[in-house]
Order: sequence, then structure tokens, then C-alpha cells
Amino acid sequence: MQLAAKHFKASASKALVDAQLQKALGNVEKGFIDKRQKAADALPEFDALRDNARDIKNHVLAHLDLYLEEYERNVTASGGVVHWAETAEDARRIVLEICQKAGARTVTKGKSMITEEIALNDHLTANGIEPVETDLGEYIIQLRGEYPSHIIAPAVHLNKEQVEGDFRRVHTHLPEGRDLSDPVALLGEARDVLRQRYFAADVGITGANFLIAETGTSVIVTNEGNGDLTQTLGKIHVVVASIEKIVPTLEDTSQILRVLARSATGQDMSVYTTFSTGPKRPEDPDGPDQYHVVLLDNGRSAMLGTEYQDMLRCIRCGACMNHCPVYHAVGGHAYGSVYPGPMGAVLTPSLNGIEETGQLPNASTFCGRCEAVCPMRIPLPKMMRHWREREFERNLTPLTARYGLKVWAFFAKRPKLYRLVVSFGMPVLSLFGGSSRRFHSLPFAGGWTRHRDLPAPEGRTFLQAWAQRDALKQEAGL
Repeated sequence: MQLAAKHFKASASKALVDAQLQKALGNVEKGFIDKRQKAADALPEFDALRDNARDIKNHVLAHLDLYLEEYERNVTASGGVVHWAETAEDARRIVLEICQKAGARTVTKGKSMITEEIALNDHLTANGIEPVETDLGEYIIQLRGEYPSHIIAPAVHLNKEQVEGDFRRVHTHLPEGRDLSDPVALLGEARDVLRQRYFAADVGITGANFLIAETGTSVIVTNEGNGDLTQTLGKIHVVVASIEKIVPTLEDTSQILRVLARSATGQDMSVYTTFSTGPKRPEDPDGPDQYHVVLLDNGRSAMLGTEYQDMLRCIRCGACMNHCPVYHAVGGHAYGSVYPGPMGAVLTPSLNGIEETGQLPNASTFCGRCEAVCPMRIPLPKMMRHWREREFERNLTPLTARYGLKVWAFFAKRPKLYRLVVSFGMPVLSLFGGSSRRFHSLPFAGGWTRHRDLPAPEGRTFLQAWAQRDALKQEAGL
């Protein structure tokens, strides 16, 4: 799977005229925003919990070395092994060596954005080990050879008919005449197929939502039982997690858990919240014989003490992209990154460099919705602005855009002149036909005017143009 963040503009243009994708993206706006708001409104102390969660993570980041050492001590005391990986290559090598020593030919995997980040599946496959994704969404996109389009709903860009087609294409051992017309049937088929893979796997690999320094415990938060089966049925459980996942105590973890599910899916708590500490003990009825934790840095320590440190508070809830008008318009794959949306527009340049990812911080209206709903109160717009500044300073921005910004800044500092130019400018733009249509179809316009107190131009407003997007595309034959 090739990721190409530098091609965001071209990918976004294609996404805007992809009828199937546009239909699927409607589920993001409908399925997450109202549920989160209802869950937050039902908890009077929700904002106070957000403040506490922010403060807990800030404390951890200020003393990260001490908590990492404490975590390693407690993992070791419980019979586990901690492996330190500075780079993605180091992490892939460590996991492969664990699997090879176990003689593993198949591994099952719980949902993990970190293993997506380090491209672990491709590495295992290239070395003769078959990875099997067991989260339903991850399993579907694995069948399609894709990467996630959303960090909590990996297959949100697909519809039921596409999933049925993939199941019929891959599950050739099942009767051709079976009924897969409803989601329940699709879920049942996936469950039956995957159940056999759990028992065949020698190693189970999961990520971690939290790593608790006090006890050496890893925590996974899921809505499917696949995570528990993955880490208990195999002989070896391997946790792959980044260093900022550390939380000091069980009590601290419980506080952050109260804002995680509410922010992500609108649930009070996820269906499964599983705590794992070390390998199976003599009195335990089940569990792995070995417990390994691979702690990945991959550029995160370089973010400490910088203007991007706040990004390390992220708990991967997906609320920022659920509320982002740009994400609603183009989906996750357009970002060309494992991490899409506003959080990806900050994190991806931190991990991969602004030279390759400069278009991502620019893929924002700066409407502020991402920061407003973030359970960890991460100032995402401010950090995207910092990346824009770095891109501009290094002359990575096209010359036309650089001069265009200077012209815009001139008018923006003069409100009366700005209003005058805008009021006359829109009718002029309409004279240029196709150029005007491309301008109006930009995904950013609707979010900007909907969430900023700016004067709307006379005639057809940005918001009206956005509402007419489908009609314009049909008129243009797209």
C-alpha cells in the first residue's frame, strides 16, 4: 500500500466526484456528531473530565522518562518483556524476531494504528508470516489491500454492497447462493471465518490505548471481542505501542476512559475495555505463555519540548475528523497517510517531515471544530498553523500561493476594502465558467463560512455554492 500525502490536492479532487464515497461519508456526519453531543450533555462533569485528562497527559509528558522506566519495571516484574524501538524499522524487526522464534506461520491482529504506521503487515508477509486482521473493519480493508480511512472506523468509506462483493470474492469455500443482503449476515460470515483463524494463530498482536506505569498493564478499548481472543488464544501476546501511551495509575486511566468512548462513538463506555498484565500465571485458566511489549518512539521524543508536544496527548478517539468539514468532503484516503483528518495534519508532518506532507496542514478551514470537541483539548488549528509557517519559511509553498497569500493579507487587514472587493469579486468570478465552478466546489468553503464570523459575499455565498455541489457536478458531467 503506497501512501502519498504530497498528492492530497489531486486525491481530494477525485474524492469530491466519487459518488459512492460521498454517499458513504454521509454516515460519518450523521453517525458520530449527534451521539457525541448527547453523551457529553448527559454527563455534567464532561468538561471537567476533559481538563483532568489534559492535565494528566501533560504531567506524563513532563516526566515521560520516569514513567517509562517505572512501566518497564512493572512489566518485567509480572513476567513480561519490554523491547525498545527507536524507529519503525526497529519495531518491525523486533516483532518479526519474536514470531520467528515461536515458529509462527500465522498471527492474528487486533486493531492497531501503530502497526499500520510501521507497515507491520507488509513486513510479516514479506517474511513468510501471514497476518490476519480480526477487527471487522480492518479485516474488510485487508481483503481490499487498503489502509484505514478513519482511525476508529477503518471501512467507513465503503457501503454494504462493496463488502458483500469482497466477501464473495475471497470466501470462495462458502456456498455461492448464501444470502449476504443485510449487515447481520455479513457480520455472521466474518465471525465464522475469523473464528477458525484465532485457533490457528501462534501469536496475537494488539496495540494499546493505554499503558499503565503503576502496574505494567496494557489496555485495549474495543467494541468487538476480537481483541480479547487475539491476546488470549495465541501462545504469545505482543503489544505494539508508542511511548506517549503511558498513563501513571489505574485511577488516571479510568478518568480518561470516561471521555474516550463518549468522544469517539457517543457511548458511555466501549463494549470491551480489557486490562492485560504479563503472561498467564499458574492459576490462570487461559492466556499467553509469553507477553512482550514493543515501545516505539519513531519521532515522538523529538516532539517533546516543541510547539507540537500537545499532539502527544492524543488518545485516537477520532472526534476531530468526525467534526471536520474537510474530512466530511474528501474522506480519509485523500490524506495519503495512516492518520487522516486534523490530527493527521499535525502528526504526519511530525513523523514524516513537512517536505512530503506540506499539503496536509493546509487541508483545513481553521473553523476550530476539531479543537472544540477534542477530549484532550489539543490546539490542532494552532499546530497546523505552525506547520504552514514552516512550509512557507522553507519556500515549499508554490510561488503563486505565496504571492496570493500576501495579496489576501493586504485586504484582510482592511475590512472595508475586503468587503467591497468581495461584493464585486463574486460576480466577476462567475464570468469564468469552469474556473468559478471549481472555486465553488472546494470542500473548505462550507466549513469556513459555517463556523467563522466573516461577511458572506453578495450574490451566491460559499455556503449556497456548497449546497449546490451535486447539481454543479451533474451539470459538468462528473
